[in-house]
Amino acid sequence: MNVDEPVIHTHDVLIIGGGLTGLRAALSVFYAGLDGAVLSKVHPLRSHSVAAQGGMNASLANVPGEGSVPDSWEMHAYDTVKGSDYLADQDAVALMCREASATVRELEHMGMVWSRLDSGRIAQRPFGGAGFPRTCYAADRTGHNALHTLYQQVIARQIPVYEEFFATSLIVADGRCTGCTAIEIMTGKMHGFSARATLLATGGFGRVYSRSTNALINTGDGQALAFVAGAPLKDMEFVQFHPTSLFGTNILITEGARGEGGMLLNREGERFMERYAPESLDLAPRDVVARAIETEIAEGRGFEGGYVHLDLRHLGADRIRERLPGIRQIAIDFAGVDPIEEPVPIQPGQHYAMGGIDVGLDGAASLPGLYAAGECACISVHGANRLGGNSLLETVVFGRLVADAIVRDLPQYTVPQGDDAERAVSREDRRIDDILKKRGGEKAFSVKKELKDIMFSRFGIFRNAGDMEAGLTAITRLQDRFRTVSLSNSERGVNQALVRYLELEGMLILAEVVARGALARKESRGSHTRADYPKRDDDRFLAHTIASMSERGIEISFRPVSLGMFSPKERAY
Repeated sequence: MNVDEPVIHTHDVLIIGGGLTGLRAALSVFYAGLDGAVLSKVHPLRSHSVAAQGGMNASLANVPGEGSVPDSWEMHAYDTVKGSDYLADQDAVALMCREASATVRELEHMGMVWSRLDSGRIAQRPFGGAGFPRTCYAADRTGHNALHTLYQQVIARQIPVYEEFFATSLIVADGRCTGCTAIEIMTGKMHGFSARATLLATGGFGRVYSRSTNALINTGDGQALAFVAGAPLKDMEFVQFHPTSLFGTNILITEGARGEGGMLLNREGERFMERYAPESLDLAPRDVVARAIETEIAEGRGFEGGYVHLDLRHLGADRIRERLPGIRQIAIDFAGVDPIEEPVPIQPGQHYAMGGIDVGLDGAASLPGLYAAGECACISVHGANRLGGNSLLETVVFGRLVADAIVRDLPQYTVPQGDDAERAVSREDRRIDDILKKRGGEKAFSVKKELKDIMFSRFGIFRNAGDMEAGLTAITRLQDRFRTVSLSNSERGVNQALVRYLELEGMLILAEVVARGALARKESRGSHTRADYPKRDDDRFLAHTIASMSERGIEISFRPVSLGMFSPKERAY
């Protein structure tokens, strides 16, 4: 073969993303006897799923609640819909909650090590916004255990994994997605991946924000790929801020710390959540707690620099060492604080994206042949605010269910023409060459830093029209400046500056989508809090925002929410 000849890989199903969603999907494709492959820009065990700490929700009822009524999937669904501020699609929520218990048990049967009660049953802890202690956990390393378990299953079956490949475009031919192009990071060579169906499982876009608990790889690559290819995005204005990230570094401090009994204290030593959520206190949903902390800081009751305390000392050394060993080590290593002896300084940080690629209950996007699941997708089980413990659940439940839908749909998709992938590779090769040849322009770092600062200051926990309009103007100016960006490294292989450039290209698009959606939604709901529209408006905005690309640019429309078992009512904790 000529060295310049395009390298094309052919599979029945291509899964882009090597986290929990992608690996679970790969197993379902394998079980169906199909040729599936996983493509990931990092080694799968470095996927952001590994950083999930607190747990996975399921109505096992291993730990009784305060009342006489046992937990059930219906109660789990109610808490999820209420937590979403009634924006979640209730058919999707019901599906996820019905599948939750079987999903936890499936992981156990695969070999996942869960924390246990004295009876031997899987342990469950309370989490914010939940009426029962239903969060199954593995100390404070639940995502780590789950990801290693699924990766072991994948490698045992010798499912192909293309690791350290960065997807640069989706291949669209005859109105259908037929794979992707990807640059092999180590060599810089462009590859084509031809597939009858493609699943995006690339995670969130938290690194668009300056303060985020997300891994550096969470730059919204899948959402940007889909949007550029013509698939709409949904509810992108709903961005969750986790109440407890470590002050200074914004490393996640799990909600499990409060589930174990941790308390939030202001500078005056006051347990201030009594003012904001008198019944749920520190275990109110994340949007409520994050707003409370920001309010305490803004009104002068925080500590200098902008933080409050998370106090675990009363739990005792034994419980902290058993249930929160990772959190203790993080606090010692990155804040010089031992939670056994001192309170931990925390502040809210961007944590999760409720919005994503607009897909149906089966994970299918509007572009035939393209599917999405996990955080990059918006099946809409989280609505305007996600409850802790539901994200790990979503990844594994819909990793399986969407893969099953792909297996069902695959007979309608013919094998793509090989020359479509070859043409796409040639096009992307020329684009990369043009990027590497640019000289004398602005540096990508400065554009990225300004973007992240703008997103946090203008589209953060509290929002208003004036700030957001100024932020949108600044984003469009950054998009213009980005066109002049050049790289100091013109080599193809191991060029992380090139990867960062390609990530930033998509981040700038997603930032504009978030901005336009936030401006269009003239109400406060869940994580989207507007000072100029402080009330929830079900008459006008009990609807999903849909962002589409047209000749006029990004346009926002609305689609009704799928209601069902639970009628919208006032949300109080």
